[in-house]
Amino acid sequence: MFSPLITLLRARQLGRQWHDIERSIRALSRRHRQRLGLLTLRELGQASRSEFPHLHGTSPEARYLPWGQGTAIGYERARSGNLEVALRGIALWLAVAYHETKHSPGDRLLPQHRLLLQLLRELKETQAEAVSAVGRPRVRAAA
Repeated sequence: MFSPLITLLRARQLGRQWHDIERSIRALSRRHRQRLGLLTLRELGQASRSEFPHLHGTSPEARYLPWGQGTAIGYERARSGNLEVALRGIALWLAVAYHETKHSPGDRLLPQHRLLLQLLRELKETQAEAVSAVGRPRVRAAA
């Protein structure tokens, strides 16, 4: 009985946070998006190795809440004036939200998961561009 209500509330909360996170990412320079891509891959890997990936960033005593604290912590850090803290917060938020929406019951969180997948793909492509640019020889301008 409460599960659909909890899922609806969580979908709304993630949706509100998503708009701010996405706006922050779109405002980043290409170089900072590349850095964010690296941080996000690292956070996704760390979360994947844990027993409960959707609880990544959550303190052990808060394990039995309806959802973890990772997105809240990441969201607060993402709003920081310090760029490095903000990038790490966005990466944490993306990783936890990805795992939380990945196998969620019902269809309420499916739109958020699709948006996350799209954004993660964009970050991965930005990362691939950076890697391929490193291998290209630099051409000096003729004097």
